[in-house]
Amino acid sequence: MPQTSTTPEQSALPSFPVQAARTQRFTRGAPRNLSVTRDGARVLFVRSGHGTDPVGRLWSLDVASGEERLLVDPRVLLADGQEELSVAERARRERARESSSGIVSFATDDAGTVAAFALSSRLWLADLISGDVRQLPATGPVLDPRPDPTGAWVAYAGARALHVVRVDGSDARVLASPAHDDETWGLAEFVAAEEMERYRGYWWAPDGSAVLAARVDESPVQRWHIADPANPGATPVEVAYPAAGTDNAVVSVHVLGLDGSRVDVTWDAQRFPYLITAEWSGRGAPLLEVMTRDQRDAQVLAVDPSDGATRVVSERHDDRWLDVVPGTPAWLPDGRLLTTVERDGARRLLLGGTEAELGGAQVGRVVTIGDDGVLVEGTDDPTEWHLWRVALEGAATRLTAPGGYHLGTSSGGTLVTVRRSLDTSGARVDVSRDGVAVATVASYAERPVITTTPRLLTVGTHQLRAGVVLPRDHRPGTALPVLMNPYGGPHHREVVTVHDRWLESQWFADQGFAVVVADGRGTGARGPEWDRSVHHDLASVTLDDQVEALQAVAEEVSDLDLSRVGIRGWSYGGYLAALAVLRRPEVFHAAVAGAPVTDLRLYDTFYTERYLGDPRTEPEVYARNSLIDDAPSLTRPLLLIHGLADDNVVAAHTLRLSSALLAAGAPHDVLPLSGVTHMTPQESVAENLLVLQAKWLHKALPPRS
Repeated sequence: MPQTSTTPEQSALPSFPVQAARTQRFTRGAPRNLSVTRDGARVLFVRSGHGTDPVGRLWSLDVASGEERLLVDPRVLLADGQEELSVAERARRERARESSSGIVSFATDDAGTVAAFALSSRLWLADLISGDVRQLPATGPVLDPRPDPTGAWVAYAGARALHVVRVDGSDARVLASPAHDDETWGLAEFVAAEEMERYRGYWWAPDGSAVLAARVDESPVQRWHIADPANPGATPVEVAYPAAGTDNAVVSVHVLGLDGSRVDVTWDAQRFPYLITAEWSGRGAPLLEVMTRDQRDAQVLAVDPSDGATRVVSERHDDRWLDVVPGTPAWLPDGRLLTTVERDGARRLLLGGTEAELGGAQVGRVVTIGDDGVLVEGTDDPTEWHLWRVALEGAATRLTAPGGYHLGTSSGGTLVTVRRSLDTSGARVDVSRDGVAVATVASYAERPVITTTPRLLTVGTHQLRAGVVLPRDHRPGTALPVLMNPYGGPHHREVVTVHDRWLESQWFADQGFAVVVADGRGTGARGPEWDRSVHHDLASVTLDDQVEALQAVAEEVSDLDLSRVGIRGWSYGGYLAALAVLRRPEVFHAAVAGAPVTDLRLYDTFYTERYLGDPRTEPEVYARNSLIDDAPSLTRPLLLIHGLADDNVVAAHTLRLSSALLAAGAPHDVLPLSGVTHMTPQESVAENLLVLQAKWLHKALPPRS
């Protein structure tokens, strides 16, 4: 297997697979979960102690001085150093793709005087002024604790109920308790957390007198059982999984007063069963956005907390589907409604009836709303991501320069910008005050042992964005087998200007491949028509675009041997890899399919029905987009990899395809990963999976004789 030569100094360094696994893909030690206090005086964030440390600590940066201060170290709070996580907390982290430990999230009051967090399933409160940290009495295991805006109470979900406790611990109350074992209060249901980006199930009133809370009844949802075959004595885990075409959880909303009162919020929940988001700010009445099951219609509702009555303040419709736009809808400081509209090939921001002037850029997310305007994320280049400040009258100012991928947050005149680029590893976190740079938040993340310089291209009739990575010691004129390395699914881009996103491709390239990554139609950031071109046709559109990209890249980049083309991917990328060798074996000669969705009837309602409709009424759409019936056509090497503890793409996907392949007499390989979920967070698994795949691909794509 070709390898890049190393110096004696480099040979002492860990290999890239080892380093990538131990650093959790170079995220450990980097600041994250950044927030700014209302007055703009402090930046709060989570950061672990070094590049291989998984334990998050809570930090504060003083904007005026630039000095950082460690507020909470979990190792000090836990005398034995051991963290115990409940089943519910593990599930919450799986939905949020959270693989760290210690403090992974926190919430503050409006003034930023206290912060609440869960640690080892217990409730903790940090005084952000004095530095005092104490455990509060709680009925656990504790999930999603949040102080009220005034800083007097902390709410949390625990034992399926919603609780509040005074910050001094002197008073604890249960606001709502479950009537049966399938009921929870204050938590997001599976599809909300997995697909809607709604991870919350309750929202404080601005004055701290009440909570707007979601009640979730999972009794209609079918039960699946995830076993651990490596430990036959262990009881299988029962999960409520709403697969496409089956019943969802029933979600209702209620106003729960701290005085024990309860008001039921009413809307046409039969027509609009999905609760997309909720907001209760001091700028207006509580807001809900609700959506039909087919995701073609949505209403924004204003809630009267006194009697639960709702009125429609905005509506949306699309003949195919509506997208969820994080941060919207919301009230502006002047009482107008902040929403989005799709017009002239772009998603645009609407401030009341005023359209923001972003020059055709696609609005992706509303980050913060203040008296100085709205902070917006979006892009006018699908390989980049940028920040705009939109004034309340609609004028927009771009805050970030071309050539990078930016996230940010702001409050009280302080802006935090997180910039990543192709030029260097990691992210730079800069803090500015009233437009003047004042500080940089330090990162303890490790620098990768390899670097990369991908070549980004725009190719094919669809102007697809693609990237090519060659071995660092490649000699022009030497033919290379090709490895396609896509995700390729809806609303997710891989071809972006982020150095570390290309490191895995570079490692595979250094094993002797020309690696090609392509974003096809549906992958986002190029307008509604681009996204919705996969409607009812995930399989052929996304696969055709990978073929188009491969052939177009080969016309621009020399030394690509199209007689030896492999493809690998995970999740949707795994589906695409298996699809490639099943339906286009003349193009793709071997595939590694990790956690592939092979039978789309087994995936969840909100995601799958958005693109393919309801399998009860449109079974033919599911048949032509699933892989099981294609099993007899396999003529190429195929490696299927699946975590047996995966509760997102359950292992049944791989097992059903493998059974169909066996029945068809089609040879293939299967690698089951015992105890592994969809994230594959275990270091030994993540490290060795890369090496194993490279070896398998070299065997499946031998050199030409």
